Amino acid sequence: MKKFAIVTGASKGLGRAFSLELGSRGINTILVSLPGEDIHVLNDEIIQKFGTTSVYFEVDLSDYDNVISFTKTINEQYSVFLLINNAGIGGTMKFEDATVNLVNKIVQLNVMAVSVLTRQLIPNLASQSQSYVLNISSLAAFNPVGYKLVYPASKAFVDSFTKGMSAEYRDTNVFFSVINPGAMPTNDAVVDRILRQGWLGRITQLYPNDVARKSLNKLFQKKRPYRFNPISELILWMLPSRFKLPFLTGIVKREFSKP
Repeated sequence: MKKFAIVTGASKGLGRAFSLELGSRGINTILVSLPGEDIHVLNDEIIQKFGTTSVYFEVDLSDYDNVISFTKTINEQYSVFLLINNAGIGGTMKFEDATVNLVNKIVQLNVMAVSVLTRQLIPNLASQSQSYVLNISSLAAFNPVGYKLVYPASKAFVDSFTKGMSAEYRDTNVFFSVINPGAMPTNDAVVDRILRQGWLGRITQLYPNDVARKSLNKLFQKKRPYRFNPISELILWMLPSRFKLPFLTGIVKREFSKP
C-alpha cells in the first residue's frame, strides 16, 4: 500500500515548498488548501515533474467539523507516514480593530486544527514502521509582542504542544519535531511587512525552499530541528526583558503604520 505525506496550507509559501521538496524525493503527497487557491495546479505539477502520486483536498481547517470529516476520509483511504501541520494565519493590527471572527479563526486554525489533526491521524501514523509529525511554529513563539493579535501565543502553543508530544512518543515509531522560522517573502504583502520592520525584518528573513529542504533533512535523520534564526535569537536573548517587549512591539507597529 502506498504511503503518503500530508501537507496543510500547501498552495503557497512554505507549504508549497514542502510539497515540491517531498515530490522531488519521490514521496507521495496529500495536499490540503483552502477552496479557491488552485491547489490542483500544484498537484498536477508534482505528478508531471516527479512521477509521484499526489492528491488534493480543498478544506477550511479552521472549522472543527471539516477537520473531523477530512481525517475520517484520510484514515479510511490512505496510509500516512508524515504529517506537516503548516497551515496557519496571523495578522498585524490593533487588537480592538480585529473582528471577533478573525481572532477566532487564528485560534481555530493555529491551535485547534494542529491538535485535532494530530490526534485523529495518530493511529494511522502509529501503524507505520516509522512516521513523522512536523509542526510549523514561528520565531514569534518565543517573544510576546503587541499588534500581532493572538498569533504569537498560538505559535507558542504549537511549540509547547510539539515538545510535549515528542516526549510522550519518544519510545515509539512516531517522531515529532517543530521548527520556528522567521518571516518569509512568500507574497507582496509579506515582503512589504518585512521591509517596514527595518533591519530586524531583514535579518530574520528566510526563503521557503531552504526552510523546507533543511527541515526535512533534519526530520528524517531524527535530529534537532535546524536553527534558522541564530543571529536574531541571540539578539533577542541578550535584550533585557523590560526592553524586549516594547522594542518588538515598536518594530511590528511599523507594519501597518503609514510610511
